[in-house]
Amino acid sequence: MRKNKVYITQNICLPSNKLLLIGGPCVIESGEHTLFLAKELKNICENIDVHFVFKASFDKANRSYIDSYRGPGIEEGLKILREVKEKVSVPVLSDIHEPWQAKIVADVLDVIQIPAFLSRQTDLLLSAGYTQKVINIKKGQFIAPWNMKEVVEKVLSTGNSNIILTERGTCFGYNQLVMDSCSIPIMSELGFPVIIDATHSTQKPGGGIKGSSGNRKLAPYIANAGIAVGADGVFIEVHENPEKALSDSANSIRLDDLPELLNRWKKLFECIHGGI
Repeated sequence: MRKNKVYITQNICLPSNKLLLIGGPCVIESGEHTLFLAKELKNICENIDVHFVFKASFDKANRSYIDSYRGPGIEEGLKILREVKEKVSVPVLSDIHEPWQAKIVADVLDVIQIPAFLSRQTDLLLSAGYTQKVINIKKGQFIAPWNMKEVVEKVLSTGNSNIILTERGTCFGYNQLVMDSCSIPIMSELGFPVIIDATHSTQKPGGGIKGSSGNRKLAPYIANAGIAVGADGVFIEVHENPEKALSDSANSIRLDDLPELLNRWKKLFECIHGGI
C-alpha cells in the first residue's frame, strides 16, 4: 500500500527518499543542554543528509518512581522548545499526557506525540487530532500491530490524517520488551509512515534499582532490523554522556557514536527504499 504523505516542517515530507531521524534527550534537562544537543544533532544530520526532527519531553509523567526526574513542566519546557525552533531551525516533537495539553503545545510543537502507555486513550487522541498537527502515535506495548487500525481511526475522525506510527517494542514477561520486526510492514498497511524506536525497544521498564533499565548496545541492531523491513525513520534518544542522563540513561545512544550509526542506517535505508 502506498503511504499517505505527511508534511512536518522544514520541507520534511514522509514517506521520502531520505531517512528521518527523530532524536534528542529523553527529557529536557536544561535550556542550555537542550540547545547544545539540538545543534549537534542538526549538524550531524545535515552532514549525512538525512531529515531531522528534534525530540525532548517537557514532562515524563509515567516514571516508575515518585522521585524520578520528570522535566521542567509544560510552561518552561515549551519555552525551551520554542527557542530550539527559533535558534536551531529544526522541527520539534514532544509528548502529551492529558487532553487539555494538546491545544497549548500546538502553538509550539511541529509533532505531537502520544506515549505508548496512552495510545488507546480516546480523549487524548481526539484532542491531539483536532490540532491538525502531525501526530506521532507510539504503539502500546500491549497492542497488536493490526489493532492500531482502531487507534488511527480515532485521529482520522477529527479530520486529521497527518499521522505517524512508531514501533517501540512489545511486553514480554516482566521488565522486558521485544521488538517484532513484522509489526512495521503490518502497520505500514494502514497507509501511514512508520518509525522504529530503537532505544526504547531495548528498555527494561522498572528493571533497574531505582527506575527503568536497558541496553544501548542493542539499539543499533533494532534500528537495522526496522529499516530493513521498511521503516521510514529511526527514533532514538541521544546524550553526550548517557551515564549522567536524567532519564533513560541505560538505553540512550552516545552522541559520539551517532555519525557512524547514522551513515550505516542511511545506506541501508537507501538500499531498501531505492524505488521511492
